[in-house]
Amino acid sequence: MNEHHLEASLIYAHTHTDAFIEHYKELLRIPSIGADPAYRDDVRRAAEWIVAEMQRLGIENAQVLDTQGQPAVYGDWLHAGADAPTALLYAHYDVQPVDPLDLWVTPPFEPEIRDGRLFARGAIDDKSGVFVHLKAFESIMAANGALPINIKFIFEGEEESGSPTMEPFIEAHKELLAADVAVISDGGSSDETPRMMASVRGIVTAEVKVPGPVRDLHSGSFGGVVHNPTHMVGKIISALHDDEGRIRIPGFYDDVVPVSEAQQALIKENEEDAIAKGHEETGLETFWGVPGFTYYERATAQPTCDVNGISGGYQGKGAKTVLPAEASFKVSMRLVDNQDPNDIAEKFTAFVNNFACDTLKIDVNILSSSWSAETLVSGPIAQAVIDAYAATWGKTPKMERAGGSVPIIGMLQHVLDIPVTSMGLGHGTNVHSPNEYYDLAYFGPNVDTAIHFLFNMAK
Repeated sequence: MNEHHLEASLIYAHTHTDAFIEHYKELLRIPSIGADPAYRDDVRRAAEWIVAEMQRLGIENAQVLDTQGQPAVYGDWLHAGADAPTALLYAHYDVQPVDPLDLWVTPPFEPEIRDGRLFARGAIDDKSGVFVHLKAFESIMAANGALPINIKFIFEGEEESGSPTMEPFIEAHKELLAADVAVISDGGSSDETPRMMASVRGIVTAEVKVPGPVRDLHSGSFGGVVHNPTHMVGKIISALHDDEGRIRIPGFYDDVVPVSEAQQALIKENEEDAIAKGHEETGLETFWGVPGFTYYERATAQPTCDVNGISGGYQGKGAKTVLPAEASFKVSMRLVDNQDPNDIAEKFTAFVNNFACDTLKIDVNILSSSWSAETLVSGPIAQAVIDAYAATWGKTPKMERAGGSVPIIGMLQHVLDIPVTSMGLGHGTNVHSPNEYYDLAYFGPNVDTAIHFLFNMAK
């Protein structure tokens, strides 16, 4: 295929952009909150919507594939020939919970366009990755009847939960998912410069429960004689860090190694912009963290341990003098190069269990874990992404280390042994927060980027 075929694909995409956006709203209306069992039927409904769209577009073998958790979606088109490369295109269709709901200007699953922005939960994280890839496929096929390369789609339904069952799923489907490269389309950019992930941190998530009496008790009758579970939760949490933020779990830092010179150069290159973005997104003037490291080092190259939520006792207005029957907290630990998530999970569990006593027991449940990983930022495959952004955005992408985690990257690298690069196809902000939005000025260019990438890979 040649430049004529590329241009025809882009013309189709440009003339259908408004229709694409209206169609996108259908997917955004489905509340596919993968982490909450109450939305399990909605998660499957979203998967089935994607399969139906794939079938409508002519994607073959489109199907919902069950995992031990939330379903995955697969489809392929493999008619470019044995000599053409095969790309595995990944995104996730599950979304974050919407709390606090009262901070949303409009309901999170009733998409609304305001000032050129499409507001909805999942608008950029990460239904955009799913939908934009499908629209790129539609544009090329409608214009030419064929693709320049072979492609496989794998769309996940539990990324926001840490992909807890995806590794055994990938192991069981190694042949189905085999490819020359995996392209991770998760999130995107928030300003006029496209971005590519150079690395992601690993993660371990856990929930700690401290059960106490059989029911909430009157604190006047039982305070001082029954061990309060919320006090134990506070004690454990206060022991996780020293006053300067160092993690006090024994052995937590044992396997941490310095970042490579190339990655250190990326840290220095991005430091100033990262600080500015941090101020903008947090509204804070002063940051906090372990001394001896820069802001961007602490955010991307050092491990962390953060309490994500605490539960126990009365949470309503006014006073209710109870001694709660149970207290709990949830925690996420971000890991860096050379830290084994299984080892960290064991060390965290042992640390917390040391607080158990005759009057209170403790239950630790490891929810998910994944390795840190680096992605391709140079070479012909990465260059196909770089050139795609340059052609559509007019700028080459900025390489950035991600402080967050994309568990699927390490899984694909470890299980399938294939190279991984990133190509985010969202644009906006408020990810994981109320009023998440997609800046629609970049919707068309991102479809163009996905189209250009497929043609670039053929070269």
